[in-house]
Amino acid sequence: MATQENNDDRIALLQGTLDLLILKTLVLGPCHGQGVARLIQRQSEDVFLVDHGSLYVALQRLEDKEWIRAKWGVSDNNRKARFYSLTPKGREQLVEKTSEWRRLTRAMGLILDSGNERQGEEA
Repeated sequence: MATQENNDDRIALLQGTLDLLILKTLVLGPCHGQGVARLIQRQSEDVFLVDHGSLYVALQRLEDKEWIRAKWGVSDNNRKARFYSLTPKGREQLVEKTSEWRRLTRAMGLILDSGNERQGEEA
């Protein structure tokens, strides 16, 4: 998964972030892989672009952990597709991972916003 500032500026995100975004997206209901990628991109206002190779590896990993389940169906454009849905175990993980992410971002904010910078000194 990458973030997009400009079309050429992409930065890898922390491991586990894509898993959390997939779980959060599937709270809205079952969705096929391409739909998951589009929803993440749209909900992030085009900041997050999901690489399809990474997406399908993550979907398989989440399915192996039994956090999501997959079922064959037909997409809006009449194509056969696997639709993923959140399991009860996945809902529990979503709550746990969301809490962890919020603690992490709060801690990062505390560090980045601290007034203890030493101007003109190297660490």
